[in-house]
This record gives sequence, structure tokens and C-alpha cells, in this order.
Amino acid sequence: MSDSKTSPNAVNPIKRELIRNALVTIADNMIVTVIRTSRSIVVKNNLDFSSCVCDANGQLVAQGLALPAHLGAMMPALKGCMDFFGDDIHPGDIMASNDPYSGASHLNDVFMFAPVFSASGARIAFVCLILHHTDMGGRVPGGNATDSTEIFQEGLRIPPSKIYEAGKPNSTLFNIVKTNVRVPDMVIGDMRSQISALMVAERELVKLFDDYDPDELKVYMVDLIDYSERLTRAGIAALPDGSVEFTDWNDDDGAGGGPVKIYVKLTVKGDEMTVDFTGTSPQTSGALNPNFWFTASCSYAAIRTVLDADIPNNAGFFRPITVIAPEGCFVNPMFPAPVGARGQAGYRVRSVVLGVLAQLLPDRMPACPGGSEMAIVFAGYHPDRSPFLLLEFHNMTGLGGGPNQDGQDAGPYCLGNVANVSAEVIEAESPVLLEEYAFLPDTGGPGTHRGALGIVRQFRLLPEKATVQVRSDRQLHQPWGLQGGGGGAPGKCIMDPATDAVVTASKFIDIMKKDQVFRGEMPGSGGHGDPFLRDPDAVLEDVRQEKVTPAHARAAYRVVIDGDSVDAAATAALRDSRA
Repeated sequence: MSDSKTSPNAVNPIKRELIRNALVTIADNMIVTVIRTSRSIVVKNNLDFSSCVCDANGQLVAQGLALPAHLGAMMPALKGCMDFFGDDIHPGDIMASNDPYSGASHLNDVFMFAPVFSASGARIAFVCLILHHTDMGGRVPGGNATDSTEIFQEGLRIPPSKIYEAGKPNSTLFNIVKTNVRVPDMVIGDMRSQISALMVAERELVKLFDDYDPDELKVYMVDLIDYSERLTRAGIAALPDGSVEFTDWNDDDGAGGGPVKIYVKLTVKGDEMTVDFTGTSPQTSGALNPNFWFTASCSYAAIRTVLDADIPNNAGFFRPITVIAPEGCFVNPMFPAPVGARGQAGYRVRSVVLGVLAQLLPDRMPACPGGSEMAIVFAGYHPDRSPFLLLEFHNMTGLGGGPNQDGQDAGPYCLGNVANVSAEVIEAESPVLLEEYAFLPDTGGPGTHRGALGIVRQFRLLPEKATVQVRSDRQLHQPWGLQGGGGGAPGKCIMDPATDAVVTASKFIDIMKKDQVFRGEMPGSGGHGDPFLRDPDAVLEDVRQEKVTPAHARAAYRVVIDGDSVDAAATAALRDSRA
């Protein structure tokens, strides 16, 4: 609980709702501004960025429609800047940081914060943006290499700094960034987009002072956080008390080490919840380790899915939830551990917390979402020595089967929330040909309700050569099913599938030559419930849509398809003989 509370009777609930929506709109308008003005595919098309408004003390008050796993990490990054600058924060300043050991997440995620002041000079709030920038230098283009051994290999670390001071750009910092990245026009363009969005948000928040006294606005910001805490505590209190545990696995550590165990124990007691990762594997030599605040943020995002959607998304939601991760474990590494590829392990943190929630709430949770959390980079130089760098994240791989419905094929993973990048955009802006983008039949985990199908993306390289870097997973540990449902099919990475067909590791860096092809097959999602209880007509419809082959229908569901219909007698006999 917070030390100082506003009394629920001291505020007008209607005015509170009006202020909440005004602040959320300001955060959403930052997103719109970035989409309109940014340069890179990973920002303007993948939508790998997030926005929020924090109060004068750095507490999250309102978030935009953004990536859930970003927002729990926003306050630690802002705190790192506030601790560094202390009282030296003034109108016209914009603070920036990407240093994971100063509160940020990983080097490609550059956080920026602009303070907002009243006419009397009192600080009222901060407007905040995090963007995943295409490149920050380092040994491998794109910043997602899994085999780095220390953070110094991963690129340019920006400690808490002022990228704008008193309304003037810090030309020295801009020049340092421009000199250290491979695609400076793209990176600097995205940074200027980020700064422009903050300036727009600052002006919009100042306009609120016409309707609400700044001191009153501060009171309502505190109340919004307290209000969210009260609702969150009520939601947790409605869950069953007790302790449950779950284990999930990363195939490897990205640097040649064996599987990584991610264990969590969830305890609900009254109106509080503890998420304890004690028992998780030690930190590894590779760059998959997520730092503590990203681990906590991913945990918050997973827990958010089982509580009332109307709870305001702000710092009050975090207060009743304690996340424990011993220092030096895989999900809380010690300096100077690399964390550049921590996004993929972050997906595993989310899946293990969803898994433990399924032990607590077996009748509510869907099975494990599929996808390999695939990130791919193609980078090199055109004949005129101008650089190219395509960075794409692909997580539109649907959901696991649920208690009442199939997983949505190609639907967004709610805890990822990045968008699909169309083949046309990739081919227009990058020297690759996207030869195939399709569902993979028979890959959804079988169950009473089937998991979503896996997806394939197949790329052909057009220039003479390029560095390719792939970050994926779930080749060895398939997405899990629930309540008797089967796991989704594992993923696979294949180089030159039509000729040499070399199956690669899930994470690798290589040089591709002109007309070489990379094929990424992403895992399917887990199924829910006994597959032999699935409605035969639902299986038939899957066969008609070519999501399931007749052979798979027979093997996985004991359903016999005869032409365009179900052989009811043969199906009944086959299902009766399953023992």
C-alpha cells in the first residue's frame, strides 16, 4: 500500500474518469504521432513501441494502446533518469536512456521522458515513450544476437542523459548515436519522431490546465493510482487462495548451452499475489537473459489477463503484486550480462506465468500460444555502399485452445501486441523477396478445442550477400496443452529448403548469398481438452479449410474423413477402441 492516500470521498468519480480518459488519449496520440512520422519497419509497421503518462514522482498514471511488457519497465527507466538528474530537470528538457543497468530494458529500447510544468513552475507530470530502434551498433546488426557474452558487445549504451536541454537538441549525443549505428538516417529519423511525439503530448497535457487546476490534476493522478490499486486488490481477493507452480523451458541459452529452466511459484493470499522465480536456472553466458524489470513487466502483463479489463492500467496495478527473482538467475542477471535478445526469453516468462495461472484457474485459461518469438535481421550494403538493415519481429501466431473455443489462427498474441508486417512493405523497403507466408497444416495442438496453426515465413535474399541473424525457439520444447490437450507442433529453421535443405539451430548468425532462401516454420499453439472429444464436424471443417489433413484427423482426433463428410460409424468405432 502507498504511504499517502487520497480519500475516495475527496474526489469526484465523474471528474476522475474524465481526467483518466484525457490522459489515456494523450498517451494514444503519442502513438499516432510516431506511426505518422517514424521511419523504420520495426516501429511504424511492427509497432514495437509504447507510451504513457507518469505523475511528477515518476509513477505510471495512464498508458497508451501499446506493448504490455513495456509498461512495467517504464517507471524503473524513468527513476534511473530522475535519480541521476535530481533537481536538474527543467522545462524543455527531454531525458533519454537505454542502459539496462540504469533501469532501462535493452540497448535497442531507447526510453525518453519529457517533464511537464505548470505556469508557476511546478512539475506536474512526465510524458514518456519507448521505441525499439533498428540498430544501436555492436558486433551484430540489429542488436538481437543471442551469443554475445557481455553487454559491451551489444552496442551503444546511453546512460541517463538529456537529448534535449532547455528546448535545444544535444548535438553531441545525436552525433554519437549517428556515428555508432549502421543505418543512421533510420535511427535518427525514429528518434526525431519520438521527440516530436513527446512535444505534442507535452502541449496537450498543458492544455488540460485550462480545464483543471494543475494542483487538482496532481491530486487526481494520485487518486487514479490508488483507485487502480483498490480494484486490483479486489480482483486478486476474488481468486482462490493458495500456491501453485509451473515450469517451462527455453530450448537453449543462445550461446551453445543446454535448455534453460524457468520455474515459477505463484501464491495468492487475500488481496496480494507473489510471483517467485526462485528455482530458475542461473544466468547464462548468452544474451537471452531478461533483466529483472523486464521479467517483472512480463509477469504483470500475464497476470493482467485474469483480472477485470476495466481496471485502469497504472502503477496501482503493480502494488499488490510482488515479483521475486534471485540475483544471478536467468531472469535477473548481474552486470555485465548481455540482454540484447531478452525479448525471446520474455515470451517464455509470460508463458510460464500463464501456465502457473492455469494451475490456479484451470477452467479459465487457454493453452500455450505458439510461435517461435521469431526475430530476423538481414543486413549488408548495396553496391554503392549504402547500408540496408531489415529487422522484423513476427509474433502473429495465434492463441492456444481455450475452455470454450479454438485458438484464433494468426491472431495477435495479446501479451506481445506487435503487428504483422505485410509482404508488400518488406519487399518495397528491403532487398528480400517474401516467397511464402502461410499456415502450416496439422501444427495446431490437438484438443477438444484446437490450438492455432503455426505459420511459415520464407525469405529469398536479392543482393550479393548479407548477414542474417535469427532468434527463435520452441524446436525442442513445444507449446504445452492443457486439460489433456496436445502440444503445438515444434518450430523449424531451414536454409535453402528446395535444394540443400539444411535444418539450422533456432538461433544463429550466418552470411547468406544472393538467391539463398531462409524458411522459418513457427510452432503451433497448444490444444485444450481431450482431442477425442472434439466435434467431428469441427474436424471436418478444419479438413475442408486445409488446416488439418485427413491423416492427421484420424491420428490426432480419431475422426475418419470420407471425401467431404465424416464416416460416423468408422469414427465411433475408432474412438471406442482408443483404450
